[in-house]
Amino acid sequence: MRRAAMLVLALGLAVLLPRVAAAQSTPAAKPIAKPAAKPGVSAPGAAPAQNPSPAASAAEPDLAFGAFQRGHFLTAFQLATDRATDKGDAKSMTLLGELYANGLAVPRDDAKAAEWYKLAADRGDSNAMFALAMFRLNGRAGPRDRDASAKLLAAAAKLGQPTAAYDLALLYIEGQLFPQDFSRAAELFRIAAQAGSPDAQYALGTFYKEGRGVPKDLHQAVALWAQAALADNIDAQVEYAIALYNGDGVAPDQQAAAAIFRKAALHGSAIAQDRLARILFSGVGAPVNPVEAAKWRLVSRAGGETDLELDAFIDKLPPDTRAAGEKAAQPWIDAIKAAQDQQQRQQQLQQQQQPKP
Repeated sequence: MRRAAMLVLALGLAVLLPRVAAAQSTPAAKPIAKPAAKPGVSAPGAAPAQNPSPAASAAEPDLAFGAFQRGHFLTAFQLATDRATDKGDAKSMTLLGELYANGLAVPRDDAKAAEWYKLAADRGDSNAMFALAMFRLNGRAGPRDRDASAKLLAAAAKLGQPTAAYDLALLYIEGQLFPQDFSRAAELFRIAAQAGSPDAQYALGTFYKEGRGVPKDLHQAVALWAQAALADNIDAQVEYAIALYNGDGVAPDQQAAAAIFRKAALHGSAIAQDRLARILFSGVGAPVNPVEAAKWRLVSRAGGETDLELDAFIDKLPPDTRAAGEKAAQPWIDAIKAAQDQQQRQQQLQQQQQPKP
């Protein structure tokens, strides 16, 4: 799972960004309907610590971080220890925190990891601030402290740390630790988007689509979704494909849109699976293929996507065509059911582990 998405889970936020939803357009030759806005759904979870970035000057390569990148964790630990103790190097301190936090070359020790992160954060390292914010948020090396986590995120975001900027934007959308401020959230999303965060590009694009915190600008929204789609952000792929199919904010290209829908469908997007089924029924954007269309509709339905009109089309298919579609869909449906069962077991386990009043 992407880091930013994991943070949404860890924060336990009901994220207010609009998401794509089911459409009711006919699968004949009509354009695919635009998605309706609906809130995202969050669940408990934990965000992994972020890999520290190299900060040695061009004249002095960061050999410790280089060793870390190559998986030579013991060498990285030794080199980082020397740099941290002899030169007070903040990036090396962050690297030591990362090694202790993940048990790489040394036994996992949250207390030592937090100490190194704190030393580096006090010296202005934004990655250490972010990592320490995650520790405070998730109760590692001490009790959970959302206030302290938010302050650390703010400090890291001010220094341009993209993940911290994205996560802080979510807090401004939530409106609990900070007053709800969509303009400030948009500014933070922009910082992260310009640093290359696909999640922030998608989020900022959604803001432009809705005119939330920024002037409404569909062209700008589509441009941002296109960037995020190239980085395999599935939500952005669906939004961009819908815009591309309908020619909203971009020149229409049904064939390119169909290819993007297929890519997102293969990555498990029920919305993309449904849209691809419509295309395969109508033949607009891809050749008509009723077996594949039935397959993707059945898969999207198992994933929770409602489309009564497509269901009616499937009911009218010849029995052998429908049977072929059902056979092709079955492995996907089995995998979806297994994932749903596993999620339900995890939720039950979490409920059992919660302290009783």
